[in-house]
Amino acid sequence: MGERMEIIEKAPAKINLGLDVLHKRSDGYHELEMVMSSVDLADRLTIEEIAEDKIIIETNRAFLPVDERNHVYQAAMLVKERYKINQGIKVSIKKSIPVAAGLGGGSTDCAAALRGLNRLWNLGLSLEELAAMGMEVGTDVPYCVYGKTALITGKGEKVFPIPDMPQCWVVLVKPRMSVSTGKVFNEVDMNEIHHPNISELKSAIYANDYTRMTQAVGNSLEAITIKRHPIIQQIKDRMLKYGADATLMSGSGPTVYALCQQYSRAQRIYNGLKGFCDEVYIVRTLK
Repeated sequence: MGERMEIIEKAPAKINLGLDVLHKRSDGYHELEMVMSSVDLADRLTIEEIAEDKIIIETNRAFLPVDERNHVYQAAMLVKERYKINQGIKVSIKKSIPVAAGLGGGSTDCAAALRGLNRLWNLGLSLEELAAMGMEVGTDVPYCVYGKTALITGKGEKVFPIPDMPQCWVVLVKPRMSVSTGKVFNEVDMNEIHHPNISELKSAIYANDYTRMTQAVGNSLEAITIKRHPIIQQIKDRMLKYGADATLMSGSGPTVYALCQQYSRAQRIYNGLKGFCDEVYIVRTLK
């Protein structure tokens, strides 16, 4: 038996710069149009081969499932079955991204597992092929396979990489509750939903125009989650008071972020919210 391989893969969090719900599809999902970007808050996956043909998942968060309910486990099963691989693996997930936060933690871990196994077993799969497999696990996984800044349509399966968003600081604030994405989507009323202007957002990013981008961010789900959790609006108000260039809820929430060009301002927002919520982070957008 030779040296066993070990691979390390970074799994960055995502934020939604734009999220528009277009209509309800016949398959029960909603048709979406989104712009997402990766930020420098990341989980870290270490994947190593083991002697026995099984999948072992370890994590530093006690309450996370490590069996078939875990997205990384599902991704590993999928790859093993599809490519008839009878090599066992152990995946250690070091979580830094808050769970059920609207930051794509589970999806980005799954995407990192797909990328990592592709390298570990020299499968030679393209990002497109990995994204298609990821879609079988969850709708945010295809974007997370690509990362960076992208336009996403359909129910999440169509990913079009676009230029990196203008670089800035991002202050992430995760209030204490978790939000069920399914429940939020169930409350979508197509007659009264707010539609952000995704094409303006996209143009601003193509033009690398930070100010235009901050004016165009928007999330159709924000008002729904705010109705249920008014603290989200309080966080937004507080962020603006401390000088944020833009504030928005990410995904279906409850995490809210502020964009700032100046670090000193991001620091002020961070300090102003640290006492208000436990989980506050200052991160950079990813190039």
